[in-house]
Amino acid sequence: MAAEQEQSQTVSVDGMLLKISNLDKVLYPATGTTKGDVIAYYTEIAPIMVPHLNGRPVTRKRWVHGVGTEAEPGAVFFQKNLDPRSTPDWVRRFAIEHRSGTNEYPIVNDLATLAWLAQLASLEIHVPQWRFDRDGSVGNPDRLVLDLDPGPGVGLAECAQVAHWARDALQAVGLELFPVTSGSKGIHLYAHLDGSHSSADASKIAKELARSLQSVHPELVVSEMAKAQRKGKVFIDWSQNNANKTTISPYSLRGRMRPTVAAPRTWDELDEDLEQLDYEELSARVGELGDLLAPLIPAEVDGPVAADSGARDRASVDRLAKYRSMRDPDRTPEPVPAEAPQVRDGDQPMFVIQEHHARRLHYDFRLEHDGVLVSWAVPKGVPTGTKTNHLAVQTEDHPIEYGSFSGIIPQAEYGGGEVIIFDTGTFELEKWRDGREVIATLNGTKPGGVGTDCKIALIHTGGRGGQPENHWLMHLMSGSPTEPVPATPDELTALHEQAARDDDLVWHSNRDEDAGPENPKPARVSEPVEGPSSVVDFPPEIKPMLASTAEETDFSDERDWAFEMKWDGVRAVCYLAGGQAKILSRRGLESSVSYPEIVDALSGIAVDNAILDGEIVALDDHGRPSFSRLQNRMNLTQPTDVARARRTTPVQLVIFDVLYLDGRSLVKEHYVDRRRRLQELITDGGRIQVPPSFDGDLETALSASESLGLEGVVAKRRTSIYQAGSRGRTWLKIKNFKTQEVVVGGWRDGNGRRAGTVGALLIGVPDEVGRLRYAGRVGSGFSDAELERIAKQFRSMARDDCPLDDVPRIDTRDAHWIEPRLVGEVSYGEWTDDHRLRHPVWRGWRPDKTPDDVRMEPN
Repeated sequence: MAAEQEQSQTVSVDGMLLKISNLDKVLYPATGTTKGDVIAYYTEIAPIMVPHLNGRPVTRKRWVHGVGTEAEPGAVFFQKNLDPRSTPDWVRRFAIEHRSGTNEYPIVNDLATLAWLAQLASLEIHVPQWRFDRDGSVGNPDRLVLDLDPGPGVGLAECAQVAHWARDALQAVGLELFPVTSGSKGIHLYAHLDGSHSSADASKIAKELARSLQSVHPELVVSEMAKAQRKGKVFIDWSQNNANKTTISPYSLRGRMRPTVAAPRTWDELDEDLEQLDYEELSARVGELGDLLAPLIPAEVDGPVAADSGARDRASVDRLAKYRSMRDPDRTPEPVPAEAPQVRDGDQPMFVIQEHHARRLHYDFRLEHDGVLVSWAVPKGVPTGTKTNHLAVQTEDHPIEYGSFSGIIPQAEYGGGEVIIFDTGTFELEKWRDGREVIATLNGTKPGGVGTDCKIALIHTGGRGGQPENHWLMHLMSGSPTEPVPATPDELTALHEQAARDDDLVWHSNRDEDAGPENPKPARVSEPVEGPSSVVDFPPEIKPMLASTAEETDFSDERDWAFEMKWDGVRAVCYLAGGQAKILSRRGLESSVSYPEIVDALSGIAVDNAILDGEIVALDDHGRPSFSRLQNRMNLTQPTDVARARRTTPVQLVIFDVLYLDGRSLVKEHYVDRRRRLQELITDGGRIQVPPSFDGDLETALSASESLGLEGVVAKRRTSIYQAGSRGRTWLKIKNFKTQEVVVGGWRDGNGRRAGTVGALLIGVPDEVGRLRYAGRVGSGFSDAELERIAKQFRSMARDDCPLDDVPRIDTRDAHWIEPRLVGEVSYGEWTDDHRLRHPVWRGWRPDKTPDDVRMEPN
């Protein structure tokens, strides 16, 4: 291993990072041809060879230890499927389903992928006569092939004679043949097809031609497969037009004793003394003759894409149009310039890295280019070592002014959350190929940032292997950037407090000129409770604060925290005014009619007006909150249904915060002060309760939570303010058992007693870039009545295509897909390595959540 490591090196091949090793290993002992020679040949021939490979699934024949000798041939490995553990992320791939299973094949559409195959000693590259369509489906063939295979007693001269006969026959029907000496024994003949024929059609054409030539020249031509009939004849193998068959690619090496190649030839050469060519001879020919097979390349593949094909139009394109369409300057403090961007003259371009506490913490990496900040979201930040690449997801261009932005984006807006500048400075540009590659050296200015002389490369990998088109890899080429350390809860709290002083980002209501952030003008809201309709001056609506996931180790000093129980129910933000009440869910939807007993109890609280934050729970027979039992009360709107459910499933309201009281906002007061006001306000208990808080004692809180069978504990920093609409680090949740919110994307039919209803739900969880990744199927935890109900609901939500990413083919059998709008919750054992939930059990629906609220819980 040490010797191999000493011979290994990482190089950049066409902008992709490739590890190569053992370049001196001899792969062809008869000629002394090494792996380095093989890589050099494929690198040199790539501009000619790749257009013939592009879009085709590649099967490889590998001689890892070389081809050996006549006496002791080397072992050969025929490889179809890709090994995900060793395949670079930038290798594009598509899957094909075979009888024995599904294989993923590489698509050689660039020099780097061809060089990677050479590094693996993939001497022979085999492809079919068709290409994948853009959606990954198998297309019609774009060429026809005839394999002229000489039997015993004949050779290349006889193959050349048959090739001329075949040429004459196909010219009569308008097809021109192009000859290739195969590098083995015979000749391949190719004809261009326009894509209107299926593989079965092409096979039929080739078979009829072979049989016709056999009937006219039976002394030299045979079209049957039986080897006994081939002595002294040339076998025309027409079967390689079958969609499941492959042929050695033009320009590919062969695993023979000599490094021969599949070499395109002229028709005049077929009249001469033919021999198979080696790779050095072919390289010399290509320099003189170019690509003799160029007419076979479809128009959409022919020719390279211009490195900067959009440069001509940039002056007339407003690159901030998309940015502006996603933001309302009246609702977000972000800069939203009204005019198109202008390129700055003379200044060295700037960069900025912003720590963004949005739905998931990530880092926004932005480089100034063409008058805008070209932007990528980097979940893990700039790599701190050269051996690890980080995912970078390109987003919309941002204005130059964004380079100095730090503040709070309201939670309801796009990208809602805290934004802090991690580092900023200037950069020196080495390479910029739009949509392909960027290399720049950063010179940061902030301590703990990327430092100076930090050279990074951004490499586009989108579209490969089914990856989204906006995926890139970020690679550290040199420098010593600092490991990103997210802002502390105190720093985030200070940011909110500063933002609140600068501008009111909490309340969203119509105000008088005299109304300030501390005393907003109440909004008049129609109250849809049972009985006569009325208009009540409720306090303005507020979005609830959310808790982040934490571990016990997050609490360096427990005395700074208060620990409350985590209640297994649904969030309820309660508005009181004029002796009336209403309840809004976490999503801001009114649920008053579903819980009239809670509304009645709230209406009895002696206040002029108030906003209370809490959770509605239903208790089981042991007096513990039961989320599954609460399902019986959710979404009920008909009075008769609600009345019936009240008798069987009573509910209680657990209040844990007060945000507004008697005309004054309390959100900027510390937690301990709000808690004191809450305990003074609600003293009677009954249907509305204020649960106990364990100040500075996590162990006792966890013990109480476990003994009561509760979901866990929520820790709240004692000096924190209420961060409306944010998932702050001043509220942290610790769970006793694992639960995961999921999005339902489909279902499978039930069997046995479940026949005619739902057998299992197919569920997903959004990943860090927003893809709805498949997380498994869940079939336990449902009642029969619930299965029948959701089967009816699902029919109205049906769609034709799968909304989940990375669903195994076995789980798509008999699957029915639905619009991914419904959120539920499961308990589970753990996350598996392939992003699946182990042993998920259904807990219930979460009508208070949207798919955007769902995030992956840690293992």
